[in-house]
Order: sequence, then structure tokens, then C-alpha cells
Amino acid sequence: MTVAAEIRSGEAGHSGSEIRSDLHVRVELREAGGINVELESRVEPYYGESIRRQSEEVLEALGVRHASVQIRDEGALPFVIAARIEAAVRRAGLGEGTRVLPDAIALPEPSTRDRLRRSRLYVPGSEPKYFINAALHGADAIILDLEDSVHPSEKDAARLLVRNALRAVDFLQCERMVRINQLPLGLKDLDEIVPESPDLILIPKAEHPGQVVEVSGRIEEIQSDYGMTRTVWLMPILESALGIENAFAIATASDRIVALTIGLEDYTADLGVVKTPAGAESLYARQRLVNTARAARVQAIDSVSGEVGDIEGLRAWGVNSRAMGFEGMGCVHPVQIPVIHDAFAPSPAEIEKAQKIVAAYRNAQEKGLGVVSLGSKMIDPPVVERSLRLIARAQTMGLTQ
Repeated sequence: MTVAAEIRSGEAGHSGSEIRSDLHVRVELREAGGINVELESRVEPYYGESIRRQSEEVLEALGVRHASVQIRDEGALPFVIAARIEAAVRRAGLGEGTRVLPDAIALPEPSTRDRLRRSRLYVPGSEPKYFINAALHGADAIILDLEDSVHPSEKDAARLLVRNALRAVDFLQCERMVRINQLPLGLKDLDEIVPESPDLILIPKAEHPGQVVEVSGRIEEIQSDYGMTRTVWLMPILESALGIENAFAIATASDRIVALTIGLEDYTADLGVVKTPAGAESLYARQRLVNTARAARVQAIDSVSGEVGDIEGLRAWGVNSRAMGFEGMGCVHPVQIPVIHDAFAPSPAEIEKAQKIVAAYRNAQEKGLGVVSLGSKMIDPPVVERSLRLIARAQTMGLTQ
């Protein structure tokens, strides 16, 4: 009696009338017959041959010599094609540990510790259609998300997509951030992501300093293996009561940390309360985060706003957030970016007042005066320091010379 050989197959990606910039691929491994690629694509007359050629090259690099491959293309770029084929082959049980990488564009200048982080736009790591134009919206940072926005069954494929995007997509002046999954799954994300030099890693559900130490340690190991010296910064996300209570220990767990942020949806769920537009239920946590960040000399970054349609509510939240000491917040839609930038910008009146304070202080210093006044008000050194910081921030935003 002859026993048929087990057919190993895997598939990845998406296709259909509502899908763009992606493809669906099914790879069926065989014992013989070489590689046969069946392609369906709206752009086949123009790019069909190059898609087939790239598919064969990726398969061979992954150790596939004989396979039947069905591809339905919806306008995927080469870095997406490579990621989808690699995911399908891995799901078929072959190619694990082999990385097939697209051509790399030049890396931007390294991100600095104190750079402007008013806005950071979340982009689902499983949706390549959002990658290409993400930077055109003008956010200070793009977050390629591997956590909440990615279905559990798509984590492995999204990891490869984000890895390839970091190599192949020009995010212009945006800081290139990646939100990994909760540990220990997040460590697998790092293995793929860190070699492609992201600027910053967000650590979700941070509750104790050991998580930060583990992430930082894995980054150091990977960079050592690849001979990398470029700094990868960290931003822990505090999303629970325990995380808030351990805020300072978390903020000081690694010198890679440049900011702390808070996730209010998870935090309020942990408290068992409803998240409200006024935010009274999270006031303690947000104030504590700001105080902790200042004590640890890192930036305080507020949560995202999921209410895309409530622009005035977002504006009011942002103004209040800045008044509390936050330096920025997250966003889930490009329409929120200019609103957030306006909310976190000092007003012309604030800038003018700060300039007058600094000028009065410098004038008094030149005259050897120990007492500084502006009109009827005395000016203390902390007021001068605050004014200098405001002016420096306004200059960074391009609001003054």
C-alpha cells in the first residue's frame, strides 16, 4: 500500500475588491517539478514578469526548490511581496531563521533623545496600504504597530512586513517607532525589527522595571551580533494601576528610555471604570506620569484619542494635556495631527511674554542687578528657566527665530 506524501502548504496576505497594496499568496511545497507561479494581477501586463521573477528569487533564497505558488496581487510593492511569500513559506514549515530582505534605502539621521514628539501616528503593522504615505501627514513619529491593531493569527506575518518596511520605505522626517507585543512575544519581534534600525521601541503593558531591562538587554544582544552602534530608544507604555505605581522604577530602568506614555483604554479597564471625555477617572495616573517623567528627566507623552470625529474634544484634551506638562500625545488618524500640533504649541502671547522675561533677565544681569522685574512683577530664576524652555520649544516647532 502506497502512502501519499504529506502536502505542506502555507498562505499569507489578503486579496479582494477592498484590498490594495497587498497580495495573497499560497505556497504548496512539492518533491519535484521546480517552481510554478500562477499569477493573477491587474498590473500583470506591466509588472507580471518582475513579480514572477521576484517570487522565484525569494522562494529559492528560503530553500524552496519545488513548489506550486498561487498569487493574487492587489498592487503590492516588492517589499510586501517578499514579506508575504516569506510568511507563507514559514507557515508551510520551511525557511525559519532565513531572512530575505528587500534593498535598503539610506537610513535617516539618528533620532535624538530630546527630539520633538508632539504627535505619533499609529499604523497597523498588518496593513501595508498605510505604510507608503504615512509620513506625508506630517506627524513627528510613525508607529508601526505589532500589538493591539494586529490579529493574533497575523502576528508572524506583520512582523515581517514591518521589518521590510523599515528597510524599504522612506518615512521622511518622522521618527520611526515600532510597538512590539507584550513579552515574551515581543522578544521575537525584536529579533526581526532591531537589525533594521528603528529609532524607538514602545514597550506595551509595562508594569515593572524587569520588562524594560529584558527588552534593553535583547536589543544590546542583537546589536552586538550585527555590529550595530546606532541607538534604539525606548518608550514604556503604562497601562495598568501597577504600572502607574511602579512608574519611576520603570522610567529609570534603562538609559535608552527617552519618554513615558500612558494607555488610557487599558488603564481604565484595569480600574474597572469608564473612560470619559473629561478624564477625571485618569487624572491621578496622568499627573503621576508627568511628575515621574520630569523626575527621571524623560518626556511625558499622553495617551491616544480614539474619538476621530470629535475634533473640538481632541483640541480641548490636548490643551489641557499641555497645561499638565505633557509634551505630546498619540493619534489614530491623520486628521488628528494638525489639531494636536496646535494644542501643544505655545501661543504668540506666551512666546512674547517669555521673550520679554528673558530679555529683562539678561538686561539685569548685564547691569549687575540682583533683582529682576518686569512691570510690577518680580522674576525668579525658575520663571526665567521656564521661559527659556518655552522659547526653545517654539524655535523647534518653527514658531519663532
